[in-house]
Amino acid sequence: MGSSRYSTSRQKACQQCSNAKSRCDRDRTTGPCGRCRQRGLPCVYPRTTTGSPARQNIVVGEGRLHSPFSLSDASFPSSEGELLVADTSDSASATVTDHLIHSHGHSSNTQRAVREIQTATRCIPDLVPDSKAHHFERHSYDRHGRQHVNRAGSDAGLINTPCVNPPIPPVSAGDGLPVISDGLVNLDFSDLELVCPINADEISNRWLNAYMPIPGQTVKEYPAGIAAFIFRILKSYAGVAVQGRGILPFIHPKQVMAQPTGSPLGTCLSLVRICANPLLGSENTTASVLQREMSTLYESRDRYNDGFLFAAFQAYLIYTMVLFFRLSQSRSDFFRRAMTNLQELACSSSRRGLVCAADLRRVRPRWEEWIVAESKRRTLYVMYLFDSVLSSQERFPTFLGTELQGLPAPANTLLWQARRRYDWEREYNMYMAQWMEGGLTIDELWPMPAHLDESEIVRRRDRVDLWLENIDEFGTMLYAVMSCTHGG
Repeated sequence: MGSSRYSTSRQKACQQCSNAKSRCDRDRTTGPCGRCRQRGLPCVYPRTTTGSPARQNIVVGEGRLHSPFSLSDASFPSSEGELLVADTSDSASATVTDHLIHSHGHSSNTQRAVREIQTATRCIPDLVPDSKAHHFERHSYDRHGRQHVNRAGSDAGLINTPCVNPPIPPVSAGDGLPVISDGLVNLDFSDLELVCPINADEISNRWLNAYMPIPGQTVKEYPAGIAAFIFRILKSYAGVAVQGRGILPFIHPKQVMAQPTGSPLGTCLSLVRICANPLLGSENTTASVLQREMSTLYESRDRYNDGFLFAAFQAYLIYTMVLFFRLSQSRSDFFRRAMTNLQELACSSSRRGLVCAADLRRVRPRWEEWIVAESKRRTLYVMYLFDSVLSSQERFPTFLGTELQGLPAPANTLLWQARRRYDWEREYNMYMAQWMEGGLTIDELWPMPAHLDESEIVRRRDRVDLWLENIDEFGTMLYAVMSCTHGG
């Protein structure tokens, strides 16, 4: 049966004006109509149906090919209040379509999609300059209003201001594939308000503790089973980085997608792929390549801005773990020097902020601020676990990281895995309402202080139980290590 005479929409008004039966003063080639602009509404037209070769795609960003790390977000709509209606090139459109078909399990395109993903992964630092710029029209609206929380007696009085606009439902083209972006273009990692509530200098001096123990420090003795557990978990992190089959639990997916060209983290995630299947006898050559990159990162640390410094910290940690777990580099002098450099990078990055300034005022922070602060703390915790592995290899004692006291414990899974700003803000509202006295801190997972009475011990355990109700695998791993080591 032939296609219908009206298979392509002949609607002259935008969708918002059509629904309201109002006059629309724009056409498809101009900007938003006056009515939508005045009301802050997305000014869009209905999609063409099946049989139409032309299709508008909502794309990730201007002049960028689609990162392989954004595939998991491809089927989720954006609620940022900002739409990019793009006329992409045929090659970029075909690449995105193949990626989505692969994610939807169409076996006929699997091999082609895999080849493209592997090619994109190998060329992460070069994606931007060689890509063809897209032509688009941008309709942006205010979405960065902060939310205050008071201390009213009931939950109904907690939220003073509304969230951003609710999410726009996904729109599908004729083949059923979503054409809504993942919202990357709405992320702005500049001008972050972060503070450091601890003495970061103690992080850089931690390596001295094994040689000159400071009085009052608590030796942390891991049971043999827990030491083996930590070793295997960190080894799996190195494997994830080398194979490129997922996102490490201390790197936020949005952070990866937003890495600029030449970022230390983007270069690292591309470079460590050479360790996936090293040729027999080439391990030392491969290791020397990674070590030269590590030296470059450390020597350039004073020239980095906040974002690049944090990326260098994460990249240096990944390089060191890959060398230790994947390339079997057992020289203790190299790893002790590498850990010293890593702790100095961690100290410098921590000085730039470990918690959101808005959190200290009981105000909801920007999503970008929270992403960086949470990722930085998780990276710090992984570094401390890796330090304990290296110390045990060299028969050095491991000390409790008391310098981290007061830092928040890993956030719950709904906050960490939120794919859209709207979802994260909604969950953060609930989080602030539930934790009126402040979230759980990492030291609440340490041994019970001797001065706590019975009621305080019960209250502390109740807080830990509440935290455990909705943590992700990273938080579960940390709790298992600390609970089996310290009890409580």
